[in-house]
Amino acid sequence: MALSPETEHPVQAFGYAASDTSGTLSPFKFSRRATGDNDVRFQVLYCGVCHSDLHMVKNEWGMTRYPIVPGHEIVGKVTEVGSSVEKFKVGDLVGVGCLVGSCLSCEQCDDHSENNCAKQVQTYAFNNVDGSITYGGYADSMVADQHFVLRWPENLPLDSGAPLLCAGITTYSPLRYHGLDKPGTRVGVVGLGGLGHVAVKMAKAFGAHVTVISTSESKKQEALEKLGADEFLVSSDADQMQAATGTLHGIIDTVSALHSVVPLLGLLKANGKLIMVGAPEKPLELPVFPLIMGRKVLAGSNIGGLKETQEMLDFAAQHNITADVEVIPVDYVNTAMERLVKSDVRYRFVIDVANTLKTE
Repeated sequence: MALSPETEHPVQAFGYAASDTSGTLSPFKFSRRATGDNDVRFQVLYCGVCHSDLHMVKNEWGMTRYPIVPGHEIVGKVTEVGSSVEKFKVGDLVGVGCLVGSCLSCEQCDDHSENNCAKQVQTYAFNNVDGSITYGGYADSMVADQHFVLRWPENLPLDSGAPLLCAGITTYSPLRYHGLDKPGTRVGVVGLGGLGHVAVKMAKAFGAHVTVISTSESKKQEALEKLGADEFLVSSDADQMQAATGTLHGIIDTVSALHSVVPLLGLLKANGKLIMVGAPEKPLELPVFPLIMGRKVLAGSNIGGLKETQEMLDFAAQHNITADVEVIPVDYVNTAMERLVKSDVRYRFVIDVANTLKTE
């Protein structure tokens, strides 16, 4: 007989979980494993609300198992370490992002690309090594192998820094990998939401000339004056798009709704790269000729490995990069999800877990 989430492990935990495709989150008692020799246990202080959380609690990607405790932008304070842990001590501030496990022995892991390991273990709704299901950061505590725990920079704020554990690495990694991190590089950012506004900040910190591409003229002032973008394009304005043809070395597309990529390919210089980091629910249409003409590249990118994620956090701290956040109590999370559907947030919700999650 299968054990219940509350009794399958020895350490009691409490959080918020969804139990069906309604996606409604409610108080949930479960359990965490005991602290192993290589484990770091910590009190969760803050957890970002990612658009992926919304997809997952509603099973919009068709792979959710209930009950699900979301959250993979987790910042906390260490409360216990295993006997073999050398990187962390009690009292340290730490972060956990989208991964809590991988095989650590394959070609990808050897190359510090644990995010591409075939045996990766994601932070929530995934099979753990012991066969149980992982639970995320909408909870009072967390435990993870030290390899997947990140050192939190001293001068990086906890609340507005939390979303960097997903949004930060999701945008930093493709900029670095595809050579869009050089001063003077012309970079486009499609969409100005949770991912997009961080992409603008990262690209500007690298010294790029940044163009925001949006369906909404209403975001122009914020993009240029607040976020520091150099140019703004309304994607539905044919004249503006035509005038910008062939001007960009690369584009980071953060949009998770169905949209056409053909106009974006037209903005690229020869050998330019369109990198998808958003995850639309339905397949995109891709005519091949816009790729062939100009030897353009359509690529995808999904977070980064642990070494690169630590590098990103240190880079963010050095350049004072944080997400623009609205900090919320945990009992507001369902309203936050409803607002997220409407893009009614500038630009990321972050749950104040430590101060608002109370065990019933």
